[in-house]
Amino acid sequence: MTITNVSRGNARALPLPLRTAQAAIRLPEVQEMLRKLSEYQLGVFMPHMHDEVTGAFQPLPDEITQVEAGLQVSFQSTQAIENEPDRFLPVGWVWRAGATTVMACEMIRDQRPGEAPHYDKHKMGTGT
Repeated sequence: MTITNVSRGNARALPLPLRTAQAAIRLPEVQEMLRKLSEYQLGVFMPHMHDEVTGAFQPLPDEITQVEAGLQVSFQSTQAIENEPDRFLPVGWVWRAGATTVMACEMIRDQRPGEAPHYDKHKMGTGT
């Protein structure tokens, strides 16, 4: 297996937890975990956010979930996302004394004639 080295030089400016993540993806045991995850259509990602002023990378705090809605990414309270489990589809997890959602896609409520309302489509912008 090979890992692209495009960002190796850029990783030096990252906070330590994110530099650790960048280095770990090259480890044989992490490569093996990635291979195994791929059998389930899963991958590996580096949970992070950015400073609103400088754009600098920051570790994703425990109380924040990255949310994609209307093809835009935002960072919202994990508690708020957990309070609406039908509205948000988990798409990224980390281990924090159990699998914890750190990335979710916002869904829209759909109601078809004769059916109960449910969330089954990704929110694609204003009005949807």
